[in-house]
Amino acid sequence: MELSNFKELAGHVGHAFSPSGWEEITQERIDRFAAVTGDNNWYHLDAERAARELPGGRTLAHGLLTLALVPGLSSQIFRVTAHGRALNYGYEKLRFPEPVESGDRLRLHMEVTHAEPDRGGLMIRRNFKMEIEGKRRPGLVADALTLAY
Repeated sequence: MELSNFKELAGHVGHAFSPSGWEEITQERIDRFAAVTGDNNWYHLDAERAARELPGGRTLAHGLLTLALVPGLSSQIFRVTAHGRALNYGYEKLRFPEPVESGDRLRLHMEVTHAEPDRGGLMIRRNFKMEIEGKRRPGLVADALTLAY
């Protein structure tokens, strides 16, 4: 969906958009994220140990890596043509209900849940769910707050 500005999301409160495309979480991507963040725990990086000790036998993606995919995948769901000024105000109720394993494929679901005037702009709340292909529970559930002017 294409919007002329971020405030137009207010007209879509209660609307669940079509999901993004699928994105594979490779071990290389997990390794690169670990290098950037310094989170080098074995369950992210040691495939041999993960095969022996983890229930699924695969390394786990960082929860924050899953969260970091939200902006890029949400741009597949909707696009703003005249962005203007919109600020990431934060996230609420951020949870990682299901571990994301190396090799999993993810796609993002988004619903606009609330919009109201705030601080001279419009506070928009979107609920995001990161679906893991073939798994019952999502890898991420979060409410994102965006302040649009």
